[in-house]
Amino acid sequence: MRVLLTVQMETEKTNKAITERTLPDTLKAVFDRITPEAAYFGTSEGMRTGFVVFDLKDASEIPSVAEPFFQDLGAKVTLIPVMNFDDVQAGLQKAGSN
Repeated sequence: MRVLLTVQMETEKTNKAITERTLPDTLKAVFDRITPEAAYFGTSEGMRTGFVVFDLKDASEIPSVAEPFFQDLGAKVTLIPVMNFDDVQAGLQKAGSN
């Protein structure tokens, strides 16, 4: 299932990770496992935020995705199922055939 992972990083912990140069390692460790379709970074609610779209194959993957962000960056993590345009079209066709 395609999901949008939103990671709002706690400022002090992320400042430390940047200073100690561990932030890239944390991101790479997670991204190597999930192979994102897309990843963007910006701010949300005044916090450094990552927006990552990837395929969540099984719910049992959630801890390995979320825990590095919780533990290393004190992050608020949200996972939301999302669709691309093709998915929406296919879903609407199925909905219309009922």
